[in-house]
Amino acid sequence: MPATTPIHVTPIHVTPIQVTPIPAFNDNYIWLLRSGSEAVVVDPGDAEVVTEQLQQLGIALTAIWITHHHPDHVGGVERLLERWPVPVFGPAGSPAEQLFSVHLTAGQQLQLGTTRFDVLAIPGHTLDHIAFYCAESAMLFCGDTLFAGGCGRVFEGTFEQMYQSLQQLAALPADTAIYCAHEYTLANLAFASAVEPDNVDLQQRLQRDQQLRQHGQPTLPSTLASELATNPFLRCETATEAMTRALLEAGFGDSTALNGAARFAALRRWKDSF
Repeated sequence: MPATTPIHVTPIHVTPIQVTPIPAFNDNYIWLLRSGSEAVVVDPGDAEVVTEQLQQLGIALTAIWITHHHPDHVGGVERLLERWPVPVFGPAGSPAEQLFSVHLTAGQQLQLGTTRFDVLAIPGHTLDHIAFYCAESAMLFCGDTLFAGGCGRVFEGTFEQMYQSLQQLAALPADTAIYCAHEYTLANLAFASAVEPDNVDLQQRLQRDQQLRQHGQPTLPSTLASELATNPFLRCETATEAMTRALLEAGFGDSTALNGAARFAALRRWKDSF
């Protein structure tokens, strides 16, 4: 894939950790985290855009963090290691584990500067999927599990696994900043609008995010509070009247007869063909 020029080089979430998006391919974001002289990239599918960004900022890479094994998340690792032979932290048992120098499981912690990140296991999209959560700075790097306005497809896991992973993320503090790996927001919000057309919070969010994209700006990070108010995959525990009607009209049955996990599965199947 041809390299793309970063569209936003100013940190967009300044805490003890500075976070910068590096656009890649058509809709990926590689996240650059900095603390003092330390610099980490999350899910570098493209080495060239990462190298360009680091050179532009005049900094060196000190570590690589991986959420799951898909090529658009790990494809740049080997080339980056040729220039910066740094530790690579990724999920234990991953099909890409040969790329990793440290194999992570849920409950372990990573350190960036003085800030700690907890490793969360969130299977569903893939079986090896993990996330990096910083309670101190209220940041979540969740790869392809939770998206702004949506969630990832269920490729390797089960709908039940994906549902439980999303429930785990939904229980985090509401002010948590959500850093997912794709700019899928407008498409996700279009589906969310079909599920809950009367959701005022959703309508306002769609208008705001459309304006951001018109100006070439990322819609990320989102916040968990926004997701809880507008993302149907985090709102399926209790069916709203609009959601019940929409699922019925889309041919997925009466969602009032479903539990949260079954309602999630119905929504995800609908989204797959939307």
